[in-house]
Amino acid sequence: MKALTDFKATLTGPTPDASWAAPLRSLWYDAKGDWHRAHALVDQLQDADAAWVHAYLHRKEGDSWNAGYWYRKAGKPHATATLDEEWEQLVINFLGR
Repeated sequence: MKALTDFKATLTGPTPDASWAAPLRSLWYDAKGDWHRAHALVDQLQDADAAWVHAYLHRKEGDSWNAGYWYRKAGKPHATATLDEEWEQLVINFLGR
């Protein structure tokens, strides 16, 4: 999968591709409206990618303090883009790997 539009097309399915890394699967569940499942996928992971998604999820939740903690762990500045823009940025980043 190479494009954001291809990723978005998978949202009509019942589950994300099992071969995707946890951060990308987390973003898939978030887009489907399942914040809790999205959070559970990255909650116990320690890498910077998971921390970045974790930060986004807490920002979406409205917990700016907790989001700030996870942005720092990810080595990223606190996002100022809209949530939709940040979600797309995250997906594009992970698809480009």
